[in-house]
Amino acid sequence: MAKNHEVNGANVSRRGFLKKAGGAAAGVGLAASGLMFSGKPAQAAEVPKKWDKEYDVVVIGSGFAGLAAAIDAKTAGASVIVLEKMPVPGGNSIINGGLMAAAGTPLQKKEGIKDSPELMMKDTLKAGLYMNHPELARIFVDDSAAAVEWTIKLGAKYKDRVTHLGGHTVPRSYYTTNSSGAGIVRPMLKKVKEMGIPLQKKTLLENLIIDGDKGVVGVKVREKYAFPKKDSGKVVYIKAKKGVVMASGGFANDVAFRTIQDPKLDKSVDCTNHPGATAESLLEAFRCGATPVQVSWIQLGPWGCPDEKGMGIGYIFAISGAFPFGVMVDPKDGKRFVNELANRKIRADAILKTGHYAIGVADQNGVKYTAKLDKMLERGIVKKFNTLDELAAYYKIDKKGLEKTVKDYNSYVKNGNDKEFGKPLRKSAKPIATAPFYGMRLWPKAHHTMGGLQINPKAQVLDLTGEPIKGLYAAGEITGGVHGAVRLGSNATTDCIVFGRIAGQNAAKG
Repeated sequence: MAKNHEVNGANVSRRGFLKKAGGAAAGVGLAASGLMFSGKPAQAAEVPKKWDKEYDVVVIGSGFAGLAAAIDAKTAGASVIVLEKMPVPGGNSIINGGLMAAAGTPLQKKEGIKDSPELMMKDTLKAGLYMNHPELARIFVDDSAAAVEWTIKLGAKYKDRVTHLGGHTVPRSYYTTNSSGAGIVRPMLKKVKEMGIPLQKKTLLENLIIDGDKGVVGVKVREKYAFPKKDSGKVVYIKAKKGVVMASGGFANDVAFRTIQDPKLDKSVDCTNHPGATAESLLEAFRCGATPVQVSWIQLGPWGCPDEKGMGIGYIFAISGAFPFGVMVDPKDGKRFVNELANRKIRADAILKTGHYAIGVADQNGVKYTAKLDKMLERGIVKKFNTLDELAAYYKIDKKGLEKTVKDYNSYVKNGNDKEFGKPLRKSAKPIATAPFYGMRLWPKAHHTMGGLQINPKAQVLDLTGEPIKGLYAAGEITGGVHGAVRLGSNATTDCIVFGRIAGQNAAKG
């Protein structure tokens, strides 16, 4: 774990960080949302006369962050249990794209790519519109390379080249060999099982239990919970002798709550998340006095395909084919309208501004690194054509406009400089000229909730005064501040692993 992190070359003390980040957040949010009464947070569930189970550390959630917390807490000597509300473990982590960002890695050096935590920090802050809490962002970028190595030691397997995702100055994203987060989660689940850590599924967190000055001392849960039936299952009390780690993920699939935060994201907007990506754990922490951070910032994935539900697999064509090695065009005029490797917000906003689907285009060379292409073709998500004219006719793209767009783009590739939008072009990029040609419709989907609980560098959840809530830790998408307004693709996996481990290690200390 990195130590003595610096921001812009200067040490940022915990006290200074809390004054700047925590103090401002403490004055807003809960009072306006009705979660506070008379200036005081509502009380948590009462301490039971008898606990049904006891562990040192209770982890809520079984994705990247929760499993990392459980493994490191157990390694530190604590007894641990992982609680998962859904019938299967992994949450969004197991269905995500399987990409993990890291700076200054052996794989980058092998490809001759110059990178550093400083450059990754610069990219992260720029994308986040400088709304990131810098001390948290500093930790996650400094520890990024070590986090990847940690997953490799657990058994995660990655492709032999790094991927270039939007908003990153250079290619820095490790990509699992199965093009899925399952390539990381499954080795973590295996390790959890080997360590004898119980992972209890179908278990809903109903309440955090606070015992005066002792802080959070346990949880009230519903075992054999049947999502989404709120009152299903049996009430059980589990004591956490040292701490509770909140790692239950985001709320992008909670239409009611996300619409409160952003009215545009109503039920008409599809979501990439699993069905259980809802807000009840986040709201329970707020109810107990946790400080909210940037909860209304909700990210849309610009690589969403409207021809499939949820996350799907079409995003693989977009992120590994059309965006880095092809073009995205407006069918009305056949022209590009944004840098295909800009950050997610810029691209999603640009697509939404047109008011209709965009089309991602790549040729045979462009899909060289696209996994599961056969499945996409079989499902009709991606279409294959012998000529660009056929592609234009099928998607009703202005033919002359597309011809000029491809001609101009090919000249940029040959000269290594995108004069139109400044898209970074890889040395391996080739002109769009080799048949067959591939196309896919693109429309943004709700993907990641940027905000959540405020934490400090020890992954302790902070209350409305900027002080840690004793016994309560958090990591991953349920937290806020690390990514600011916009999260760069593949940064989330790194964030979850880094702060999951920090949360587990500190919770084990009690």
